[in-house]
Amino acid sequence: MAKNATDYSKKESWYKLPEITRDVDTFYVYATEYIMGSFEEGAPDFATLDNAEMLQGAAAEYMAHASTFEDSTNVFVPYYRQAGLKYGGEISKKTGDVNAALKGMPYDDVTAALDYYFENCNSGRPFIIAGHSQGSAMVLLLLSTYFKDHSEYLDRMVAAYPIGYSVTKDYLASNPHLKFATGETDTGVIVAWNTEGPKNVETNAVNVVVLPGTMSINPLNWKLDESYAPASMNLGSLVANEKTGEPEIGDVGADAQINLARGVVVTNAKVAPMDEESAKVAAEFFGPDGRHDSDYTYYYNNIKDNVAKRVAAYKAIK
Repeated sequence: MAKNATDYSKKESWYKLPEITRDVDTFYVYATEYIMGSFEEGAPDFATLDNAEMLQGAAAEYMAHASTFEDSTNVFVPYYRQAGLKYGGEISKKTGDVNAALKGMPYDDVTAALDYYFENCNSGRPFIIAGHSQGSAMVLLLLSTYFKDHSEYLDRMVAAYPIGYSVTKDYLASNPHLKFATGETDTGVIVAWNTEGPKNVETNAVNVVVLPGTMSINPLNWKLDESYAPASMNLGSLVANEKTGEPEIGDVGADAQINLARGVVVTNAKVAPMDEESAKVAAEFFGPDGRHDSDYTYYYNNIKDNVAKRVAAYKAIK
């Protein structure tokens, strides 16, 4: 463990340390939640563990994303000192991906959390590792380093869901111990996609999470080709109730079709309204029709269903 890493034996270092009620776990790494604050004058490049914006964002993300794993698994979520959106964006522009912003403090924290989890919490159970955006970039970094060095853990991985970041063909070629999903129930695989609207594809928009040579699996039909999956295949999206603002399952017309040339899932789903400042930042990073924030919520019940199917498939062969 890195000398200055966060101490994960302390309960306050975790957003979620669950009661064990399932025989499979999920280790979830949250996305960039240190967003608007990272653009303030003199703001640090990395969030402190008590950063209010990050803490609030991690809680909201648990509800919108990590909760898809709750029905089938015990979900663990560590806090970590993550890169701010401003700094992550600068590194992405400079180097072509966000990894240089993750190495160091964020990586030290998450690997320390994994060490603590495997040594004190996991008890030999199979597990899923998942994330979104920066969290997914971290998951991919961990799969190529930490899990390469800990093959005994990798053998128990039901699947990895690094949704909302790019799993490129070069990455897979460099990591022969890893493989991308080819269907709905294969195990020990990487399950991932980036969601965009048609305008991003038509304009070949710059999207910081869509790297050259990336791949996506269709979250409705679980295919890798360009076959169209209509919204009728969608088991339910997570939406805000128009009157109360509370989350509920609804229908926003979230269909899905892979665009192989760009390596993304294209949807015609309705776009949730955003305030002007947030919309401007989102367009700058994810393009004029980026649907990055909806990678999970558009396909919420389909992800839930898929997790259950992969867990069942894993149990059937072990």
